[in-house]
Amino acid sequence: MKNLKAIYVLMALSLFAISSCKKDTKELNENINPIGSLSIPQNMQSLKLTPSNALATQQFKWNPASAEDGGLILYEVAFDKESGDFSKPVYKVVSDGAGVQAQVTISHKDLTKVAALCGINSSSTGNIKWTVIASKASNRKPGQESRTLQLERPAGFAEVPTDLYLIGSATETGDDISKAIKFKKLDEGVFEIYTTLKPGTYQLTDKITASGRKFYTEGTLVKEGTTSVTVSGVAKVYYLKYDFNVATVVDVVEVQSLGLYMSAYGNEIGQLTYTANGVWQSGNIPVVFYQFSWGRDERYKFAMHTSGGVRYLGSSNVNNVSPVGQGAAYFYLNPVTNDQWNNTYKFNPSADNKSVKVVVSLNAGGPYTHTLTTQ
Repeated sequence: MKNLKAIYVLMALSLFAISSCKKDTKELNENINPIGSLSIPQNMQSLKLTPSNALATQQFKWNPASAEDGGLILYEVAFDKESGDFSKPVYKVVSDGAGVQAQVTISHKDLTKVAALCGINSSSTGNIKWTVIASKASNRKPGQESRTLQLERPAGFAEVPTDLYLIGSATETGDDISKAIKFKKLDEGVFEIYTTLKPGTYQLTDKITASGRKFYTEGTLVKEGTTSVTVSGVAKVYYLKYDFNVATVVDVVEVQSLGLYMSAYGNEIGQLTYTANGVWQSGNIPVVFYQFSWGRDERYKFAMHTSGGVRYLGSSNVNNVSPVGQGAAYFYLNPVTNDQWNNTYKFNPSADNKSVKVVVSLNAGGPYTHTLTTQ
């Protein structure tokens, strides 16, 4: 009997709980009052895009909407072609503050992507449209106003490659794409390489797969497409530098020789021979420190002779210390001036009146660097 009473009590409590839950339940109010007018940028405002400038941005602002229940509203800025109706925007971005603020700051780099998606080609000007979409829960309400923005795209790509490789029969590794030679990335969209080019053809690609984007050069321009660049004549070592932000061939020169330059003599005391993959090696180079009244001088750097003139590679330190006990960074190579004494390294004291073998590495496998081995 006691068990039966306990069951009745539990049933009564359950019914009370269910009844209480029903009383506390109320419908979610998703109603949103319209977004106010758009404020920045002005309608038909012109904007010259500079995507290579990481600091270049454009702010978009509008008067906020409000929820009937005073709840939180989230915003997105939507972009579309000039002929579009925002039913399928080409690009959307959440507003500042994770979607809460009635404004958003967009980089010129992202606006360049928007321009490309709206059919505005590089080195061209065209119009896009923008509006604001407000949302609360599942209710999304586009703004009643949209504005037109005129964008001027510079030469360059809306999406610059993250990586860049050299492929083709004219390269050191041939047509096997899995062996493509990687460029060194200097900055976003900027790449360089030291390599041999021989008779044949080559392309640039952003992936070591057949599906990678392909690029080629035409004069001083970098273009996207499957066209190949043809190389004729004898094999030569080249330095190539490209800037995809402005679709430009920055530099192409033949590297004619690389010498070990000793400051006190004001001359090169030995030469290195190019092997492959951006690496030069020397045979035995005799080293004799120069005798001054104050002591023997051991400073050196490297002189690279190109079809565009002599370029020097040396230390980031203007005045250097002895290499004894120094880490790997001591030997890193940097472009330096032709100053006879500054930005030089110092030979290990053991190299005086001996010979050294030198290896210079200028490839994408790591920092540009060099090693010297006393013989």
